[in-house]
Amino acid sequence: MRKSKTFYNVFISILVLSIGLVVGFGSYIYMSTTRSVAERVGESRQSLITQIRNTLEQKIQTIEYAFYTYSTTKSFHEVINSPLTERDFEAYRELNTQLNYIATMGLEGVQYSLISLKQNWRISNGSLSQLSSEDREELYEQYIDKASRGLYWVKTDDGIRFVHTLPVSSKDKQAVALSDISLQTLNHTLQTKPDTSVYILNKEGELLYAAETASEMLSPQQLRLISEQAESGTQTGKATIEGRAGSSIMALYAKSDYNNWTYVTLLDQKEVSKALAATRYGLIIMGIVITLLMVMLAYVLSVYLTRPFRKIQSSLAMSPEPMLRDEVDWIIRSIDSIVSEKESLEHLIELEKPKLETQFVLNLLQNRLTREEAEKGLERFGYPVTDSTLFVTMLIQLDSYGEGQPPSKDVLLLAVNNLVQEIVPELGRMLPVVLNERTQATVLLFEKEDASDLRKQILQHAKRIIRSAREYLSTSVSIGISVPYEDALRSREACEMSLEALYQRLNLGKESIIFYEDISTGISGPILLHYPTELEARLFDSIRLGDEQEVARSLYPLLADMMKHSLNPMNLEVTLIRFVNNLIQLEQLIGVEVLLTPSNANLYHRLLDTRNPEEIERMLVHEVIYPMVRSVKEKTNQQFRSIADKIAAIIRSEYDQELSLEAISERLHYSPNYLSSIFRKEYGTTFSEYLMHYRLEIAKKWLVDTDMTVKDMAEKLCYQNSQNFIRSFRKKEHVTPGAYRKMKLER
Repeated sequence: MRKSKTFYNVFISILVLSIGLVVGFGSYIYMSTTRSVAERVGESRQSLITQIRNTLEQKIQTIEYAFYTYSTTKSFHEVINSPLTERDFEAYRELNTQLNYIATMGLEGVQYSLISLKQNWRISNGSLSQLSSEDREELYEQYIDKASRGLYWVKTDDGIRFVHTLPVSSKDKQAVALSDISLQTLNHTLQTKPDTSVYILNKEGELLYAAETASEMLSPQQLRLISEQAESGTQTGKATIEGRAGSSIMALYAKSDYNNWTYVTLLDQKEVSKALAATRYGLIIMGIVITLLMVMLAYVLSVYLTRPFRKIQSSLAMSPEPMLRDEVDWIIRSIDSIVSEKESLEHLIELEKPKLETQFVLNLLQNRLTREEAEKGLERFGYPVTDSTLFVTMLIQLDSYGEGQPPSKDVLLLAVNNLVQEIVPELGRMLPVVLNERTQATVLLFEKEDASDLRKQILQHAKRIIRSAREYLSTSVSIGISVPYEDALRSREACEMSLEALYQRLNLGKESIIFYEDISTGISGPILLHYPTELEARLFDSIRLGDEQEVARSLYPLLADMMKHSLNPMNLEVTLIRFVNNLIQLEQLIGVEVLLTPSNANLYHRLLDTRNPEEIERMLVHEVIYPMVRSVKEKTNQQFRSIADKIAAIIRSEYDQELSLEAISERLHYSPNYLSSIFRKEYGTTFSEYLMHYRLEIAKKWLVDTDMTVKDMAEKLCYQNSQNFIRSFRKKEHVTPGAYRKMKLER
């Protein structure tokens, strides 16, 4: 089965991790074993070099002690001071016997020599020889003059030599005892293994002996470093020095307290490697076996771990079709798409949140929510409501619209709503809303422990709102405030309380702040009706006459009287109903329609629902009474125009007949004076002037178009004589009829 990219990623990761762990664990075991073996080999070499030190030191001490003891005997002084020759056989034999005895006490194969500097003879390996002056000077120079001690060891080409100048306690040296230990004797005595490096350094760090079997020879500088580290360290220990090609060499040393010699051997890496051979093979086999197990384990784990990815991919795709091999990339893209859609939805919800919150508050104020819906909404929109929270509903209505017209009322309400949002802290309220076309509503939030200070806080907010509306909106508002309540579902009841409080604005005036608890005791009781009948009669007479100035003088005292005597809001409602109904009856009597027109179908209800004194006054004046006055005036004007037009029509059709206002009044059934005033009002001139003007216009036409004489014209136009006609024509045209005709014809 073809595996996915995720499978191989997991498989390779687990496999690499497993192999890394195996390699790391194996390396740790190998390094730990290497350190352990190296320490064990080092301990073995340390024991070896200590044993070598002890063995050689014991032999050297024996030689030194034997010579020292012999040098103190009387026979030694006698023989040294004797001129020994071949004839002094007894003395020679005794001296040779002493040297052989010393040889039996020390190392085998050591050559002993005794030299008399005073008598110039030398015994070496049993043979007696005489010294020349050159030999004597050379011995003095080599062993006495340059030597700072009377007993010391030096390195020779064939080994090491013990030098003992005699007598020990005297500065005047008479003899020299030499003990030569060859390399062969040292190698045999030390019994070192093949390829074992053994070095003996004197106190100054100079090389006295190096085993012939040493696999690597150290330089004098390296030996000096070892001697310095041994000098500053313990009697036995390790010293690390730098070898060739930057490698390090581990040297094990043992220092002698007797003669300050340092015995050194090197830690052989081949021996360590040989000891680790079995361990190394075991670790390799174990690593291979564990790696194979890890491969199988990685395969099983990869199959198990990638199974959820396949399930997620299938679930996201909702299709049995095979998916992309890289299911993680496909899942990430799918999740990114889902997250993107989620963010888009969240953004959309965030954009719609103010609308949803507004609808929630409106539903709460109108009691359209269940308790569960209310609780979820309060939590959803983040309102800090607890068991100790108190609610207060605050309603705001406009007293006036400033310089705006009634259609701007909605804009003003929205502006007031924005003012409330800015003035009242967000934590102390729900979202302010416009409740209807007249009212803005806000539910305030308080804690029970702040109940004593509640009224003061509300007053501060209300005053700031009224002041801001006046300063920024150029309008006045009044505020009604309910009693505090603990259940949010009582918001509708609290809203009605605030409305009842706002009714009292009719008595208190504009920019009122009214608490329901202050007026709740005075809103009940019998309704005492008062109606200003006389003021109403004066107003209605002014309306009938169409006199706007008189209407203004009669209307405002009437409204003031209504407000003054309406101590109870119900009184004003009854008074307004009666007044509006009387206006409707007046409309029917005078034949005009204002309140009863289709366009003003809701004006009656709006007028009765309004509780704003200024709004009531504005609606009565500008939407009812003044339109009625204008309708009466328009109707009267139309009637006057009709009568005047009839008189003018009679003049235009009967100008060549005898006409008088009295005759026309009889025909139209009006008095002459009434017709005279109407005609003068509509045409701006009197009846007789209009008649004369029209007849002269006809005469001017006849003078141009006909050959009629002036006399005939005067007679036809009903003038008593031609002179009256000529006089009238000249008065109007400033020329006589004949001159007018001549002037027109010449053109």
